[in-house]
Amino acid sequence: MSDKLLYALTRPLLFSIDPEAAHNLTLPALRRAAALGLTRAFAKPADDPRTVMGIRFPNPIGLAAGLDKDGAYIDGLAALGFGSIEIGTVTPRGQAGNPKPRMFRLPAAKAIINRMGFNNGGVDAFVANVQASKFYQNKEGVLGLNIGKNADTPIERAADDYLECLRKVYPFASYVTVNISSPNTKNLRQLQGATELDALLAQLKEAQARLADQHKKYVPLTLKIAPDIDGDQVKEIAAALLRHKIDGVIATNTTLSRSAVEGMPHGAEAGGLSGAPVFELSNRVIRALRSELGDELPIIGVGGIMKGDDARAKIAAGAALVQLYSGLIYAGPALVRDCAKAIAG
Repeated sequence: MSDKLLYALTRPLLFSIDPEAAHNLTLPALRRAAALGLTRAFAKPADDPRTVMGIRFPNPIGLAAGLDKDGAYIDGLAALGFGSIEIGTVTPRGQAGNPKPRMFRLPAAKAIINRMGFNNGGVDAFVANVQASKFYQNKEGVLGLNIGKNADTPIERAADDYLECLRKVYPFASYVTVNISSPNTKNLRQLQGATELDALLAQLKEAQARLADQHKKYVPLTLKIAPDIDGDQVKEIAAALLRHKIDGVIATNTTLSRSAVEGMPHGAEAGGLSGAPVFELSNRVIRALRSELGDELPIIGVGGIMKGDDARAKIAAGAALVQLYSGLIYAGPALVRDCAKAIAG
């Protein structure tokens, strides 16, 4: 049975239950299927290697952070043929996240609203999960580790949390993503402001240099930003990225805009909106970043990729690589292959 047919049969069942419950059902099932070799039947993308940030990506289609916050399902997700897997966001200490319900489907818009709030088991458990994965042990591919701050850490001490996480994940990462753009941790997006961002990036680059010397390897740093920024903010962020020699930028996270889902069931829920409504918002930011950055710094495009043509549009806008999340919920694992084929032309 093909992965497309299997997902077409499975999706109605998954969509009949609470989104977070479906998530907690699907990932363990995928992990078991991979362990039993059942995912070998899935067709994988053809090799289409891209070298970005000095890293060889087997293909340009990555998994975005958020699907596997604790790194507990790396091997199962790797079986889907991604060119890279990004896990997290992880915080120094474990935290429960926001009260449930905190995830909502909007099928009419091919969208999801979530206000998870960086629920995770903490960085020590996260690192242990990475080390236990065959993907890491056998150096099977590119692994991005996404770091954040605890909800109860004052925003003026946020750098302490990022630095602690960076120190602990650095030896195990292909690259590290600094998430300052989730709308579900109070005041986090303040860190995108010019003064705050300058101070944070300076400390992170200083720590990266120390860790590169200590571990005898250079692990690139990327910054994940929001789609809800204007042209002046893009210019400020781009200038800071170049000034501090950050290695890449991920554009974008979820949006707070509700214009595309106004009046829909769950459309007024608090949280970040992902899926199809973010597509043009993120493309706008990607194009603006590319205009500011030129060829000096790579962009990883994420937001609203629901079919192969959407992935190709992200590359045309200026992205070197793309990442998927919500599209997987609506289209299933065959989306990885469809996007890879579309980009390869």
